[in-house]
Amino acid sequence: MDSRPETARAAAEAAARQSYGKLVAWLAARTRDVAAAEDALADAFAAALESWPRTGVPEKPEAWLLAVARRRRVDAVRRRLTSEAGREHLKLIAEEAEARMTDEDLPDERLRLMFACAHPAMEAGVRAPLILQTILGFDAATIASAFLVSPATMGQRLVRAKARIRETGIPFRVPERAELGERLDAVLEAIYATFAEGWSDPAGTETRRRNLATEGIWLGRLVASLMPNEPEALGLLSLMLFAEARRAARRDADGDYVPLAEQDCALWDNALIDEAEALLGRAATRDVIGRYQLEAAVQSAHAARRRTGRTDWAAVRELYDALSVIAGSPVVSINRAVAISEAEGAVVGLAVLYTLGDDKRLADYQPYWAARAGLLARLGEITQAADAYDRAIGLEHDPAVRRFLQEKRAILGN
Repeated sequence: MDSRPETARAAAEAAARQSYGKLVAWLAARTRDVAAAEDALADAFAAALESWPRTGVPEKPEAWLLAVARRRRVDAVRRRLTSEAGREHLKLIAEEAEARMTDEDLPDERLRLMFACAHPAMEAGVRAPLILQTILGFDAATIASAFLVSPATMGQRLVRAKARIRETGIPFRVPERAELGERLDAVLEAIYATFAEGWSDPAGTETRRRNLATEGIWLGRLVASLMPNEPEALGLLSLMLFAEARRAARRDADGDYVPLAEQDCALWDNALIDEAEALLGRAATRDVIGRYQLEAAVQSAHAARRRTGRTDWAAVRELYDALSVIAGSPVVSINRAVAISEAEGAVVGLAVLYTLGDDKRLADYQPYWAARAGLLARLGEITQAADAYDRAIGLEHDPAVRRFLQEKRAILGN
């Protein structure tokens, strides 16, 4: 056993990265008390940080953590339950724990926990955040930043959600096919929200968002491995890998933003793109089309530029047409308008964009104003383009993107 403090801390961090969700899922599945499982595991990690520097890192850190967490959970139940029924419940927990102590492999029940968090009895807005906390161990502040609410509000929502799982007896199971749709959507939404939050910090400099894109891909791989025949799980993983493949090309040597159309394809990660293409191909064999497959197909069309030297905008437009039917949203509508402008001209694209103007969600949405400004500039409508750029610049929080927009604005000379 290596007992150096730095080795012990690194081992605890690795165990948290690899096993946190697995351990919470196993503990919570027995009692449906997610909060108690998290508390017990937190105590176990605290014990590891105290013990391992003195005694050395155990041969099986996951088993060590689980044993300590079980003892903490039994102790907590013992303190709370005093009735005859309570003693019987305690006895069952203790017997189960002892029986499991000899098992070599801990069953992976993370998927069951994800679907419990996405149960229809849970408020729709808390399902994805709850998955992020229980599976990855994110704190409320990190999750709150991804979902644009205050940490205090998010913390309260998560506490209430865990209490609801316990009080209503929500089952820990993967639903049957007939029930799968809405709950799988919540699971995939949580994963994509994780990835997107990390993707919006390309340099990885913001502590709360650091490595979130990597965590999102890790979760995507987990679900795809546990549900290998689910086309939307494959589609989401494909979508994330296509995006991640372009990470090195999104900023130039000076840290300035580079839009997709101007990126150097030589900087794209070909191995990730090939993996994404293979996943998308596997999903297509299932003959069920969904949002994430279509979004991945859009990325595939852009990635084809590395071989053809051009973007097939007509194909991109057709994919956005299909997406607007399946998953209409302001983002899809704006991207569709941009694709139309590339395939059919700026006049047609701008006309489509203007039809979105009544959507109040777009009033403070930077991509809408940036797209509008770009099309107006192409048509020589300098004053209107300048006004739209000013609006987009005021709404943008990323300094690199803001500089990019300011440069476009300056070219207008108005």
